[in-house]
Amino acid sequence: MKRACWTLVGPLMLGLLLGACAPGGQPGAQAITIVMDEYRFEPNTVQVKAGQEVRLTLANKGKEPHELMIGRTLVTHEGRPAGFAQDFFEGISVKAERGGKPIDVKELMEEEEEAHGFMVVLEPGEEPVTIIFTIPSNKVGEWEMGCFESDGSHWQLGMQGKWIVQP
Repeated sequence: MKRACWTLVGPLMLGLLLGACAPGGQPGAQAITIVMDEYRFEPNTVQVKAGQEVRLTLANKGKEPHELMIGRTLVTHEGRPAGFAQDFFEGISVKAERGGKPIDVKELMEEEEEAHGFMVVLEPGEEPVTIIFTIPSNKVGEWEMGCFESDGSHWQLGMQGKWIVQP
């Protein structure tokens, strides 16, 4: 009886262990897709884990340009939402791909990235982009996602969400 049980359970356990790991024995990347359109993120709440690699694919399915910024503490400029005081991506190394091919991360940002922190801007109909990064433990907690296009009107119209980093 013990042998029969182990014969069934052993391969199942091995399969679960191998399925949870990427090559090299490291935990696999968490793949997330966020669709942006007028005036929302789908999903609008994302949960990730510190220490894990994330492959975040962004697609603009709307008729207007949209951006993704993640941070804390809303900043305003001339009374309009303009970004975050604390940039989630500060100190994080980010790679990017489009169509499975590496691209320069700077291609995804507007000229004001210095003032606003890291952002990904996509035009309507533009091919989706994937950003790849590993979340450090000092980013644990709740963050906000936002789009500040059109002088912050996208934020005001509800293009906001939550980015939650679990320990």
